[in-house]
Amino acid sequence: MRITDFGMLTYWGITALMALSLLDIPGEWLFKDYHDPRVMAWNWSFLPIDLLLSITGIWALRLERKGDEGWKPWAAISLTLTVCAGLMAISYWLLVSDFDPAWWIPNLFLMIWPLPFLYQLVTDRA
Repeated sequence: MRITDFGMLTYWGITALMALSLLDIPGEWLFKDYHDPRVMAWNWSFLPIDLLLSITGIWALRLERKGDEGWKPWAAISLTLTVCAGLMAISYWLLVSDFDPAWWIPNLFLMIWPLPFLYQLVTDRA
């Protein structure tokens, strides 16, 4: 969870630096049509969900470290948002027939890794 949360914050930090022209990433490292204004808008539409999943995940980890049972609902929110973010990206690339493994693999990871942990939280096995 920590890796995903801080990874997401790092991604958005890099994306913001690119938007401000303070960082230049080679085009082959970016997803297809990255500089197309509509694709850029699509990418930025993920900012709220990604920030929420990161903030709630970091908060859940902090509460869990303190022994506070209140971590569980925050973790469930974070994990659910993580699945949704991955699903939204995969759905988009499926609709536009873009099958780049460099972007599919991390988003399939986002979509799948939280599921066993969500199951544990829902069945109160955490």
